[in-house]
Amino acid sequence: MAIKTVLRMGEPCLLLKAKPVEKFDTEALHQLIQDLEDTMRHMNGAGIAAPQIGVSLRVVIFGQKASDQSINPRYPDADIVPYTVLINPVLTPVGDAVDEGWEGCLSLPGMRGIVPRYTQMHYAGFDQFGNPIDRLVSGFHARVVQHECDHLDGILYPMRINDLKDFGFSDVFFPNQDFQDD
Repeated sequence: MAIKTVLRMGEPCLLLKAKPVEKFDTEALHQLIQDLEDTMRHMNGAGIAAPQIGVSLRVVIFGQKASDQSINPRYPDADIVPYTVLINPVLTPVGDAVDEGWEGCLSLPGMRGIVPRYTQMHYAGFDQFGNPIDRLVSGFHARVVQHECDHLDGILYPMRINDLKDFGFSDVFFPNQDFQDD
């Protein structure tokens, strides 16, 4: 297991536009994905992006494997999102509908904010072997992929919040819930 340190807001790597992956199915890429998976699982994340562990490449993972369909303690009311390795993603909103919802981030432990996101999203990219991925998604799945792919462009979710009164500490907004993100 290779659990990596997750960079926190303020680290320069989190503000950079990540570089595209040029070679697929390499030992280094497989190791990066394993490190991301181990770190995400250890921290109960819904997803994680390579820049969050200090690697400026356009790689994100999110969701849960079929063998691990337990409820995520950080998002207990969320729909289960299938485990996905997404490399060099391209996101396209489907329609103009936007929903505001609470988000947290492994790079902002203990914080939550209300973030507007497109309710439907088309995304395309590749898996770690170079196989194409092409999906139309909605709901929590659409929110997660937008959040994680924002990391690849140096965007953290507070940058998307419309009103900073909707941003603060989880234990203040939700005193009776343990999000386990510290």
